[in-house]
Amino acid sequence: MIRAAILTISDRSFRGERPDASGPALAEYCVSQSWKIISSRIVPDEKELIISALQEWVSCNSIDIILTTGGTGFAPRDITPEATLEVVEKLAPGLAEAMRLSSLQKTPHAMLTRGICGIAGRTLIINLPGSPRAAVENLQVITNVLPHAIELLKESPSSEAGHQFDKH
Repeated sequence: MIRAAILTISDRSFRGERPDASGPALAEYCVSQSWKIISSRIVPDEKELIISALQEWVSCNSIDIILTTGGTGFAPRDITPEATLEVVEKLAPGLAEAMRLSSLQKTPHAMLTRGICGIAGRTLIINLPGSPRAAVENLQVITNVLPHAIELLKESPSSEAGHQFDKH
């Protein structure tokens, strides 16, 4: 079972001016995949608060994947990727590339997302868009490889078995 945490980055949701729709949409999708939601939180678009939340969850060693939603666009306060870069030790560009490529099939605005994916310790951090629909659609693109990614991060003995190619 994948243990996940969801971090919504939104000034307006943090201030209570707009309900958080993306965090609950991601949580619903995760539960539908039989993942366990360990924690969720809303923070404003403040780099140090995003870094602090990510570091706290990485250091607890009980979360496999942190999903962030919001703050990945071109707006001046969109700084989620920069905050994430402060926490991750290794990038996982294939995941972000796959999400962008899939999103481009739906909208040319996918080129404007700056979300990244990376590894901090044994935790995978995935930046997702702030739109509930886009966040879930992007996560769906990579869901099938995430169990294997987590096995590799945990150095599970069975992780090598996943390195077989489909023979289609």
